[in-house]
Amino acid sequence: MKKFLLVSCFLLLAAKGFSQQFSQYNTGTLYDSFENPSQRAFVPDTSKMYAFNFFVPNFNAGFFLTGDAQSTLVDRAFGGKYNNSVLEIGNNKFNHVNISGNAYLLMFKMFSSLKGDVELGFFAQTKLEGRGYFSDESIAVFNGPGAFANSTYNDIFNDHYYYQIYNSIGFSYREKVTNRLAIGVKLSALLGIDYNKVDIYQSHINFDNENDAAIISLRGKYYQSKGPGNFDSRSFLPTTRSPGAQISLGTSYRTEDNVTIQVNLKDLGFIHWYSESGVSNFNGTETINGVTTPHREDSIFNQVNNILRSKKVFQSFTTPTNALFELSATKSYWVNDDHSIKYSPTVVVSKELYYTNYTGALVNHFQYKNYHFSLTASYDDMNLFNLGTQFMIKSYNGEFFIGTDKLLKTAALAGATNNYSSYGNSSFTGASFFLGFSLKFGPVIEHPLNASTIPMGEKGFIGRLYNRLFKTYQ
Repeated sequence: MKKFLLVSCFLLLAAKGFSQQFSQYNTGTLYDSFENPSQRAFVPDTSKMYAFNFFVPNFNAGFFLTGDAQSTLVDRAFGGKYNNSVLEIGNNKFNHVNISGNAYLLMFKMFSSLKGDVELGFFAQTKLEGRGYFSDESIAVFNGPGAFANSTYNDIFNDHYYYQIYNSIGFSYREKVTNRLAIGVKLSALLGIDYNKVDIYQSHINFDNENDAAIISLRGKYYQSKGPGNFDSRSFLPTTRSPGAQISLGTSYRTEDNVTIQVNLKDLGFIHWYSESGVSNFNGTETINGVTTPHREDSIFNQVNNILRSKKVFQSFTTPTNALFELSATKSYWVNDDHSIKYSPTVVVSKELYYTNYTGALVNHFQYKNYHFSLTASYDDMNLFNLGTQFMIKSYNGEFFIGTDKLLKTAALAGATNNYSSYGNSSFTGASFFLGFSLKFGPVIEHPLNASTIPMGEKGFIGRLYNRLFKTYQ
């Protein structure tokens, strides 16, 4: 349990966690085309035939934390101490945390058929998913018994959390079936790296102040699986010990009034964690000594960890990946007569399939020649409002982008690094950051009428199937 709480604390430093990235929607970048499979990455007569990130990581990372523990964890992260003044003891108050990260090490795409407008891609990425909630008391106890007026408490540590990290290797296929309809698919082989899940159903603690100790009892279930290494660089090397599979499907349709509607089912998959993984139905009691000493965090962690692993058995288990359903609509407008300034608003609705969470966003893209600026506003079912920005330089054969979908919260957290004592609780604490780069190379994609060579391409598989079903031969 302490491991989770400290990880949550350190996430404030690492800023590597949960973030819905909407700013890249309908930008036509290589990253966008892998995240939204029906999105094109090439423009005939202008783009070159191959796109590659040259192993420069394209990534998105962020997190958010709600509840009374925000300022306490900021103090712990940046000041090395706890400030429990705003934590409530015995009032059943909980804090929610969400974390995720997505990093592409390899992205490569090629335009394979002019007649069918087919794009084939290959990728390698690493993803982090996690969420949970923990009580105010679960944070306060790490600062000793001072905040606890009574000596005995029941069910104040009934916390729940999980996170999983995995590698993903696969390919994507995108085809423009008709002049208005495009379909894409992304297939992945998953390689599990690390998994932890704790569910505490009952808890009890008795403080023995005379002996500077506490007796803690916990009952619940604990899952744990890890790859080779001790969560170091070796842990992230590809291994098939915990395999899985994943699919993303996308379709986009351009209406007669030039509104592009995009529908995506993302990251629907599973991981089968190997047979040496641990599962523990724990129900135990341990004594924590030295609860007021400087080593109390280690003491609490060690004894809680002993309880979690007390009934550990080795067995395999299967977990889903965090799948999303997303619907968006966009239309572009030229602002001036010489077509150098363009405005493209996008409305996005995102729903997690296995959880109640949903988010709505309005993404405002502004383009002046090769310079792009985005302003994003989003609102979710937890009543959290976010404002994000993105800056991008993009030509037909190269792109670089940088931004955040939590501009105000990221700035506030950055400011707290040197002024943590004045950091106060708000609706949530969070941060996000994304960065990407890719280039195109090779011959320019040419339309048949403009081609310097005779085009020999034919319609792709989906296009041929569409023709057979609807008897449209074009």
